[in-house]
Amino acid sequence: MILITKPQMKELLKNGATHYDDHRPVVKLFTPDGAATWLIDSADPEDPDLLYGLCDLGFGAPELGFVRLTEIKAVRGQLGLPAERDLYFEPQLSLGEYARASWKAGRIIV
Repeated sequence: MILITKPQMKELLKNGATHYDDHRPVVKLFTPDGAATWLIDSADPEDPDLLYGLCDLGFGAPELGFVRLTEIKAVRGQLGLPAERDLYFEPQLSLGEYARASWKAGRIIV
């Protein structure tokens, strides 16, 4: 599965040019057989592999930060399945709003 489509990457790069704005996430990635979830809102225009978003590896401590797309591609869940893109994700909140709700809950809430 393609984790980030070309139109999504175009939007991520556009958001990356104005990184300090609180954008809505463009894509939700997750491990279908694990607890890892990423809400990604931007990519570095100079290094598109470097993404920014809300990251939760399933330890009860979601955090905002940078992650590499190549690292997400390498993550495997309990059954060895790779990360997938949530085809039905429609962001309702800004990344900051998702972060605040997720910190209270101890996991990403969508």
